[in-house]
Amino acid sequence: MRVIFMGTPDFSVPVLDALVEAGHEIAAVYCQPPRPAGRGKKDRPTPVHAWAAALGLEVRHPTALKSPEEQDSFAALNADIAVVVAYGLILPQSVLDAPTHGCLNIHASLLPRWRGAAPIHRAIMAGDAQTGICIMQMEAGLDTGPVLLREATDIGAEETTAQLHDRLSAMGAKLIVEALAKLPGLTSQPQPEDGVIYAAKIDKSEARIDWSASAAEVDRKIRGLSPFPGAWTEVGGDRIKLLASRLAEGQGIPGEVLDDRLRVACGAGAVELLRLQRAGKGAQDRETFLRGWPIPVGTRLSSE
Repeated sequence: MRVIFMGTPDFSVPVLDALVEAGHEIAAVYCQPPRPAGRGKKDRPTPVHAWAAALGLEVRHPTALKSPEEQDSFAALNADIAVVVAYGLILPQSVLDAPTHGCLNIHASLLPRWRGAAPIHRAIMAGDAQTGICIMQMEAGLDTGPVLLREATDIGAEETTAQLHDRLSAMGAKLIVEALAKLPGLTSQPQPEDGVIYAAKIDKSEARIDWSASAAEVDRKIRGLSPFPGAWTEVGGDRIKLLASRLAEGQGIPGEVLDDRLRVACGAGAVELLRLQRAGKGAQDRETFLRGWPIPVGTRLSSE
């Protein structure tokens, strides 16, 4: 097929690779514009932009698709289909209608659960046992379109958003290739009206750990916000990001360090902290972290 690819972050790169390897013709790649990054604040291309350029593909990065000129330019590509995965711009109806078979979205949840911006984070933070990938025919509403293919996967007991992100990206790449191979013979299924939940964008204000919450809630927040923005706490006024954890047995005052392996009491139960990061430092496993900065038994991690 002649495909327009629309994606921006790391999550989208394996999908672009899979489409190229499957022999589809990439008419153009759309992504978000380069933005200032790093210490020098120089414009940096997005992961999809950089990879598409390395593959020798045409890259377009408009700031919006609202103008007649942008919409005409999109339609002039005469694509069979557009594949959209974490693109970051709203597609006007004229763009949705331009390719022969419309626009397919790769969404990282089992729709209609977790429509919206942060489905991977929210699934882990909510304690979902499963998530997955849906290939959805796009329409004007937010992730409301009918689903052509879906595949579920269990969420691991210690899995972080970073780990689940990579697994779902690979699943999405495989499933979209399967979907394109079966078009136009696939039958779409409308999403049920029951079970709709929105995955609101993650706000940094959510990231501070409340040790009075249950161990299950604390553990899910740590794993769900890893690596970004990173759940955090304070020890003696120093902020520490908590990037991996697991449930543990134990009781104590919420936030109290119970042993020399960073088992910390919560409102009910305890968690073990497995990976941490001090401000200005790299992430470290627990043993390496404690060698550089011991935290004595009985220390209280701050929730305020």
